[in-house]
Amino acid sequence: MPKLYAFALFLLSGLLAIVVASGAQGYGAPAVQQPTQGNPPQQGMGRGPAGPVDGPPHDPHDLTGVWNTRRGYGGNSYDRQGPDMTAWGQQQYNLAKSSNSGQYTLQETNDPVISKCFPPGVPRIYLQPFPLQIVQTPKEVLILHEYDHTIRHVFIDGRQHPNGNDISLTYMGDSIGHWDGDTLVVDTVGFNEKTWLDRIGHPHSDQLHVSERFQRKNLNDLEVDITMEDPKALAKPWNAHIGFELHPDWSLSEQVCTDNGDFTGFEK
Repeated sequence: MPKLYAFALFLLSGLLAIVVASGAQGYGAPAVQQPTQGNPPQQGMGRGPAGPVDGPPHDPHDLTGVWNTRRGYGGNSYDRQGPDMTAWGQQQYNLAKSSNSGQYTLQETNDPVISKCFPPGVPRIYLQPFPLQIVQTPKEVLILHEYDHTIRHVFIDGRQHPNGNDISLTYMGDSIGHWDGDTLVVDTVGFNEKTWLDRIGHPHSDQLHVSERFQRKNLNDLEVDITMEDPKALAKPWNAHIGFELHPDWSLSEQVCTDNGDFTGFEK
């Protein structure tokens, strides 16, 4: 009996080791995928940002096409930490009632996009779950957003921003761009204060300055690095990164905020 008992224990321990080993391989924490060069995982939202999509080489100065954010980009904000804010910025943030964060209902929110159908502004519009299309001419780069037919005009004909009081404060700002090698650099100022920087209420003032760097890595992959500066709202620049995937078979649909404006009905 003692020998049989010892043999049974040996078999049982062996089977247990096999089960534990297989569980560690199949059900443990997934292996961390190393980010591809040029696509730093700055957001870290959800499952983490997806790397660039494999594709053949493409003219980096041709950004045309219909693009949608890759998995892991978008959502409610650009990272988990959020920006360092000034006292004024923190005060405005405390007044925000975001339904996207789950703290407030759609009836309670003061999100200007949901409650007033205001344009999302830049760069928040990249967080809206809708594709965009880029069209290029010698004079300007047009960014057509499916969300509420919002259009950005990025002038690349050498003009400068209007001076002082000559600039009109708008939702999407005044954008000018130029090519720095294979990167389209876009500079945007002239914002009104009616929008949020993201979907959870981080604020900005009319001193907001947004810099964007667009890089087309290959046929399928577009990377955008964003820097937000606002001496009134942000204690230091807020950097973000968004990756886009080409969808050559897509076309933009008609999406009108006012036709879908009864958001509060979703909770009834």
